[in-house]
Amino acid sequence: MANRKTEMAYDDESITRGTGNVFADLGYSDAEERQTKLRLALAINDVIVGKQLTQVAAAEKLGINQPKVSALANYKLDGFSVERLMTFLTALGRDVKIVITEKPRSRPVGRISVSAL
Repeated sequence: MANRKTEMAYDDESITRGTGNVFADLGYSDAEERQTKLRLALAINDVIVGKQLTQVAAAEKLGINQPKVSALANYKLDGFSVERLMTFLTALGRDVKIVITEKPRSRPVGRISVSAL
């Protein structure tokens, strides 16, 4: 006999769609900056893993100490600025592009987004 909970259908109205930025969804006032840092750190960590660098070797390339590489690897980003994270990417042999475009009329305000190829 099936459990009654598994038979119950979920009401679509109880689902709230996210904005695409979990920090905004959680109410952080600096949500865009946090999202940008997260995406940059993800790109940095992808490069470090892709190049099979140890944290010590990555630290040497980035000009920081190993504990800071560990913080990056664990996405503890409070001690890093967006500019510094972009500098790390260039030190790892990546180009960083900033593209400014006009926002669509359907959106009331502009937004910041970072993407990695």
